[in-house]
Amino acid sequence: MSQELRAVQWTGGELALIDQTVLPHRTEILRVENVDGLVDAIQRLVVRGAPAIGAAGAYGVALALLQGEREGWSAERLDAEIARIRAARPTAVNLMVGVDRVAARLAEGLDTVLAEAAAVQREDVEANRAMGVHGADWLLKRVSADRPLRLLTHCNTGALATAGWGTALGVIRELHARGLVEVVYADETRPLLQGSRLTAWELVQEGIPHYVQADGAAAGTILRGEVDAAIVGADRIAANGDTANKVGTVGVALACADAGIPFLVAAPTTTVDVGTPDGSAIRIELRGEDEVLEWGGIRTAPTGSRGHNPAFDVTPGRLVTGLVTERGVLEVAAGELPGDRPA
Repeated sequence: MSQELRAVQWTGGELALIDQTVLPHRTEILRVENVDGLVDAIQRLVVRGAPAIGAAGAYGVALALLQGEREGWSAERLDAEIARIRAARPTAVNLMVGVDRVAARLAEGLDTVLAEAAAVQREDVEANRAMGVHGADWLLKRVSADRPLRLLTHCNTGALATAGWGTALGVIRELHARGLVEVVYADETRPLLQGSRLTAWELVQEGIPHYVQADGAAAGTILRGEVDAAIVGADRIAANGDTANKVGTVGVALACADAGIPFLVAAPTTTVDVGTPDGSAIRIELRGEDEVLEWGGIRTAPTGSRGHNPAFDVTPGRLVTGLVTERGVLEVAAGELPGDRPA
């Protein structure tokens, strides 16, 4: 895959988003030029992954400013529309951080707003590259193996989920570049299959050997000794190291703890929310019931069944062997907490 893959791009007056709802069968670009379009794109997961929606939200401030100029919005209306972008998905803290950072420059005009949004995007790519190196180095010290590693990942954490390169998948890409990946087990990630549709697509582009497996197979694969380490991303990390990530992650962490293998979380420092004391304070997004009651528009559950569809779960910090950010690795389970010092 080209290292220039960008899920979010500013093209002069509009945002160009890779439509992740139609991958891997089609590669389409959705062009967004107003707040309604961006909020819809974020909520429908056209653009998804905490760092990627952080970048989209940052540029969304510019979209709102331009739309307000076209339509004659008051300052109050502009603030309200920016707030709508900020609240489009409640669990991922990067969206709020990106919007707030750029909105603070509104009074300085469009050029400054765009420059700040571009900085958000650029810094995320730089952070991802650094995370890849830190995470790979740390794993190679922790895993006793005289062969390439067998890795497991959950959901999508690559270039599609970030401003570029990837978080957890960035660590895997770094290891692959060193010739140190034997195979990757990519959990399919129910109910929207971000693992089988998106992670597998990125692994194919990179030529990284992999299996797609059902989420329910992950624990067994780990406990059979077929995995050396699991690497996942995060949408919000509390001060005590509790980590919100795509639903199904906590089962992977529990299996890793039982098997005695590393469970590594890779996320930029913008995902660490020291204002959230622990996982109980993280708001978990509940998505529509149809995502679990239907498939391809055809109902698969009996009429009368209800659907419970949390988009995320929270892994306790005691299960997080390592938290890798662009600044290094914190061994959270050993007592190094992001709330005690900068991650």
